[in-house]
Amino acid sequence: MASHIVGYPRMGPKRELKFALESFWDGKSSAEDLEKVAVDLRASIWKQMSDVGIKYIPSNTFSYYDQVLDTTAMLGAVPPRYNWTGGEIGNSTYFSMARGNASVPAMEMTKWFDTNYHFIVPELGPDVNFSYASHKAVNEYKEAKALGVNTVPVLVGPVTYLLLSKPAKGVEKTFSLLSLLDKILPVYKEVIAELKAEGASWIQFDEPTLVLDLESHQLEAFTKAYAELESTLSGVNVLIETYFADIPAAAYKTLTSLPGVTGFGFDLVRGTKTLDLIRSEFPAGKYLFAGVVDGRNIWANDLDASLITLQSLEGVVGKDNLVVSTSSSLLHTAVDLVNEPKLDKEIKSWLAFAAQKVVEVNALAKALSGEKDEAFFSANAAAQASRKSSPRVNNEAVQKAAADLKNSDHRRATNVSARLDAQQKKLNLPILPTTTIGSFPQTVELRRVRREYKAKKISEEEYITAIKEEINKVVKLQEELDIDVLVHGEPERNDMVEYFGEQLSGFAFTANGWVQSYGSRCVKPPIIYGDVSRPKPMTVFWSSTAQSMTKRPMKGMLTGPVTILNWSFVRNDQPRFETCYQIALAIKDEVEDLEKAGITVIQIDEAALREGLPLRKAEHAFYLDWAVHSFRITNVGVEDTTQIHTHMCYSNFNDIIHSIIDMDADVITIENSRSDEKLLSVFREGVKYGAGIGPGVYDIHSPRIPSTEEIADRINKMLAVLETNILWVNPDCALENMVSACKLLRKELASAK
Repeated sequence: MASHIVGYPRMGPKRELKFALESFWDGKSSAEDLEKVAVDLRASIWKQMSDVGIKYIPSNTFSYYDQVLDTTAMLGAVPPRYNWTGGEIGNSTYFSMARGNASVPAMEMTKWFDTNYHFIVPELGPDVNFSYASHKAVNEYKEAKALGVNTVPVLVGPVTYLLLSKPAKGVEKTFSLLSLLDKILPVYKEVIAELKAEGASWIQFDEPTLVLDLESHQLEAFTKAYAELESTLSGVNVLIETYFADIPAAAYKTLTSLPGVTGFGFDLVRGTKTLDLIRSEFPAGKYLFAGVVDGRNIWANDLDASLITLQSLEGVVGKDNLVVSTSSSLLHTAVDLVNEPKLDKEIKSWLAFAAQKVVEVNALAKALSGEKDEAFFSANAAAQASRKSSPRVNNEAVQKAAADLKNSDHRRATNVSARLDAQQKKLNLPILPTTTIGSFPQTVELRRVRREYKAKKISEEEYITAIKEEINKVVKLQEELDIDVLVHGEPERNDMVEYFGEQLSGFAFTANGWVQSYGSRCVKPPIIYGDVSRPKPMTVFWSSTAQSMTKRPMKGMLTGPVTILNWSFVRNDQPRFETCYQIALAIKDEVEDLEKAGITVIQIDEAALREGLPLRKAEHAFYLDWAVHSFRITNVGVEDTTQIHTHMCYSNFNDIIHSIIDMDADVITIENSRSDEKLLSVFREGVKYGAGIGPGVYDIHSPRIPSTEEIADRINKMLAVLETNILWVNPDCALENMVSACKLLRKELASAK
């Protein structure tokens, strides 16, 4: 019985690639130095899977930024502003598209389906001249082959690539991106021909858009694409991989009817209904890559349950045609539990990171072949039983409090317009008030202080003194810049979700459980293993300390319950909404304590609200109902004069704008600059929004600093569709230029009156 891995984490067990990338970007190391780190990481990944016994090992899943940008490079689809003149795309052009440069901004970045991973959105139009401009897929296949590992090269499928793209600036929004299929397929043919010539026996095409709600003409594009590629693919086995959700019946029929395809991969963890489609009809002689090991979470697989599922599928597809696989790429999990010597032993026994999941896949494949490792399965069953019965998982008081929430929709008693009037009387802010989203840059010295405090090398008194000094610097800087509503810069926090999780019950933490978010950005998601509550205040001391340093309003900074949920590894033994309600109650306690301490502006970030939206439209309403309800729970008890802000970043909000309004926040800040002001279009289309709103004017993740005039132009575009009295100004996630632009426009608006 064969085994398969869809994809693997690329940052390395100790974030080796992250540090190599940042060193290269900072000019401290060469392209050769960067490539050496990449080569060593790829070699270790391939060797690990080969040693375990995985048959179908992926290549070309390693990336310096993301796999969609890699495909853009492969197709030579470089926007004109980057002045690429042809030939093999190098690091300069590649990273300019990803991050921008001193002259031009980056391409738009958005979430990869419903994950916390991001990709760079291709900008396409009828005038793009596609050409084979990056040989990365072939080079990595050859690299693995030279090490004695015959891999399965992975390509983002042509239809998914186009469906994830957007019309370039100046191209009609109604332009059919699928009309470009005939233009990109010749490049795919060149890549396929080269891979075949080098000896590839399998090629994997990732087509995850097949799990979305597609229209008939979109499904027809898959048939057209693979019919066109069929002759080129002759002589090589073809796997079409889908993941993240159930595949709709119409898409399943289209997929399993595609010409020239050898095997089909399905997510059977998040797509349990797909099992019914497979059992009712599966094409004879084709391979089923059964994704029974979760690629999105860190819980150990229930091997006995998975084996039963796989055995039932054997009768449908045939013993020789069943391949055990992960449900998706393991990119979304941490790398290896071996790097967690300090993790609680009981909790550790419940977990499986990427390296352990590779072993699980192979163990299941061997069990199906009659080589079951009884000791391994027995230990797994014991861990499953331990988790179900552990008293540290269940808290009856928390469960009852969460259950009681269903009796109210938790709305503030006064409407937002009246609240804003009351808040303005108290805060006395100018028109176009300025603020920042939260964190200030974490200095080397600051990281050293936190590290030494955790290691008990400095006293609590020394730690508090150092953090207070840092807060004071941030406060004085903002006052000098004339920011209206200040933040304390969050010097005590390394990561906003981790910071709160460390102070909530029901959470566990890793030392090296890093997961890539985008580029070199890595996060270390907390593990929610049990019922959640707040033992004591979490931020009140620091927010009160910061407020004592200034007469201007100081924002209390919290992470919202939906974002904590979506940016954590969540327990899979109860519905996600139940866990979210528990977190909401904990944040509610913190909000009310901040208000009692005199904090009059409180920001509850829900940066990840949109990314948790289910991929299928039929499931949207239920998710949005409990997600928005969770946010309202956090602040339902505050006074009208307490201003509640929330923040969202890097996503497409236009389709959930009414749910955002239903959150009933007093002020909302949303990413706008990097998405080419896509957000503003929803207001141009007539959506009425009465609360304060701050579309970002500056992308802080780009090295490029916009001028005062450019920021003023962005604000004027906002004023064209938003009322002056509700508009706030902030960067997306140069403050000097931002404030200067606001002052300039305040004068102009005053003159106009």
